[in-house]
Amino acid sequence: MKELFDLTGKTALVTGGTHGIGLAIGILLGKAGARVCVNDRTEDKLKECREAFSREGLEAYTLVFDVTDEDDVNRGISEIEKNVGQVDILVNNAGIIKRIPILDMPIADFKQVIDVDLVAPLIVSKRVAPGMIRKKQGKIINMCSMMSIYGRNTVSAYASAKGGLKLLTANMTCEWARYNIQINGIGPGYIATSQTAPIRENGHPFNDLVMTRTPAGRWGEPDDVANAALFLASKASDFVNGHILFVDGGILANFGYVKGENEVG
Repeated sequence: MKELFDLTGKTALVTGGTHGIGLAIGILLGKAGARVCVNDRTEDKLKECREAFSREGLEAYTLVFDVTDEDDVNRGISEIEKNVGQVDILVNNAGIIKRIPILDMPIADFKQVIDVDLVAPLIVSKRVAPGMIRKKQGKIINMCSMMSIYGRNTVSAYASAKGGLKLLTANMTCEWARYNIQINGIGPGYIATSQTAPIRENGHPFNDLVMTRTPAGRWGEPDDVANAALFLASKASDFVNGHILFVDGGILANFGYVKGENEVG
């Protein structure tokens, strides 16, 4: 059974994996034996990332490059190939969100979200896919969202990008699955991270919404998402392709669920 999830000898790139979900994914892939590479746009965040890996007894190869810049991506991945190895596992994790009503959102802001959350995964995947095709083996994991399939107030750009990423995942599958490359997505639910800390306080309306509408009755943890990523990065998922794995405590299964009202016994 351990062999199914053993990533020894594999090189993994987690874009923007310096904190939160991305950091948890990188650390778990490292614990499974992968050589983990992490990029960001600033060295300060990468230093913190290396320190987090070190606390787990792991090393991370970190480098600065911008996932929205095709030339910079080519430079960065060339460095990874030279110093670490060809990318076997790509986690397109880098992303941003801007919570602005449609009528108030500057078009430049809308385009920026699309560039980071949708165009960048295409740029990075196009750079690593030829090597995977040559080896006839590879894993690409796109960080989608519950908003890949539904909308919410003030997140039009984010939902548009994540909806597009869901279909980009499907199209990558149609073109690359024949080369034994598995391309899938993860759709996190509401996850307890530093970014969500202010709205997770007892009594906050959004915390109440999550706690009452999620059948599991809790916020997710970054490790919950990392566990799904390990599955999709491993041999265990070799015939899973074009799928979006929602890690959401069941909230999408029943948005009408209210804790206490739907329970039996």
